[in-house]
Amino acid sequence: QLQASGGGLVQAGGSLRLSCAASGRTFSSYAMGWFRQAPGKEREIVGSISWSGGNTYYIDSVKGRFTMFRDNAKATVFLQMNSLKPEDTAVYYCAASTSTIMPTVRQGAYDYWGQGTLVTVSS
Repeated sequence: QLQASGGGLVQAGGSLRLSCAASGRTFSSYAMGWFRQAPGKEREIVGSISWSGGNTYYIDSVKGRFTMFRDNAKATVFLQMNSLKPEDTAVYYCAASTSTIMPTVRQGAYDYWGQGTLVTVSS
């Protein structure tokens, strides 16, 4: 029900835009999040966005470089990633939380997960 796409190989300093297309439910009513998991590391939240798109949260390491936005008419959430660094290399997942309309960092609050898309940043 969540389909993430847009990953790929990019050089450091480059940009990628990830997309997360939702289907089957009214995801426009839910907060959405992007997470990532690097090799050998635990999954961490990257950012979260409210149902309306008016509120966002980002972890410190991506602030000023990554931007989340959503198009509820198309049931799609985006993660624009600029100034990419090798340490951004990870599998990126989108997720939806049916328990809140505001951004949340709690992984347990997310009920639906996409399949992941690999982002590789070369130095």
